[in-house]
Amino acid sequence: MADLEAIFKAYDIRGLCPEELDAEVAGRIGASYARWVADVDGAVRVLVARDMRPSGVELVAAFTDGVLGQGLDVVDLGLASTDLVYFAAGSLDAPAAMFTASHNPAQYNGIKLCRRGARPVGEGSGLDAVKAGAASGVAPVEGRRGKRTEQELLDAYADHVRSFVALADLRPLKVVADTANGMGGLVVPAVFEGLPFDLEIMYGELDGTFPNHAADPIQAENQRDLVARVREVGADVGLAFDGDADRVFLVDETGLGLSGSTTTAIVAAGVLEREPGATILYNLICSKAVPEVILERGGVPVRTRVGHSFIKATMAETGAAFGGEHSAHYYFRANYNADSGCIA
Repeated sequence: MADLEAIFKAYDIRGLCPEELDAEVAGRIGASYARWVADVDGAVRVLVARDMRPSGVELVAAFTDGVLGQGLDVVDLGLASTDLVYFAAGSLDAPAAMFTASHNPAQYNGIKLCRRGARPVGEGSGLDAVKAGAASGVAPVEGRRGKRTEQELLDAYADHVRSFVALADLRPLKVVADTANGMGGLVVPAVFEGLPFDLEIMYGELDGTFPNHAADPIQAENQRDLVARVREVGADVGLAFDGDADRVFLVDETGLGLSGSTTTAIVAAGVLEREPGATILYNLICSKAVPEVILERGGVPVRTRVGHSFIKATMAETGAAFGGEHSAHYYFRANYNADSGCIA
């Protein structure tokens, strides 16, 4: 069996396929995770989804088999973005597993886990227990086996995202979105449906080999095509999504890329218009301009450690309306304290 120490990271599971993460390992993780969420949350079902990476099909099947063997049901959401899975875990109040390696190259895959209500599972919040169970092995439960069903949530997710804005106040804009052959190609058109935007999708075909460029928009070279297209067509804004579409970087009408800190400040200002005096989180490496904007707009800035587990925990503790990271993860209280590129 592969070295679990190598693939269990601080916030998720990630490794080369099949050298580090194969069907056997996925099945052991599925069984361990199912046993753990049944023990700590009384879970009776697990939501499962995947991104467009070819290796995801076999991994999901093996993980599902592991969960079913523990007597828990599996609801297969099919192809999804990570933030759609967080929405599902929150709205259906069920634990979930998303198979993705986000911005990593095509030969990688991974698993992002969360508890019911989209609560994070990371180092110190359950991932160690899942790793231990996968290492030792969790025997199937005798006498009962779970059932697998399928559920489509894309439309419900799109409605949820649109609920964050006053639709009547939207003005027509020319928008170019580079989804990098990732899951944004599925969710972005659904979210923008019916909105007064002229939307152009670049590299919208789902292709886990990433034939056009890496799905890592924090690197300037991966925004080059988007910048050129924004300038060419005179777009008002460009959107650069990563592979699982939970992060987004913005490009302005001149083709200038905005940092995650700048976008955090912009979104914070918008949130404070709707909720004056709200608490807003920002992480340690955000620009000092972020708390300045929050204070200028009448909000309460709270600085946090880097990492989604810490951000989500602090969101829950403080009741913050919004939190942002320089890495372009944006968290919303009304999104079960989870991050979403599309909402931002």
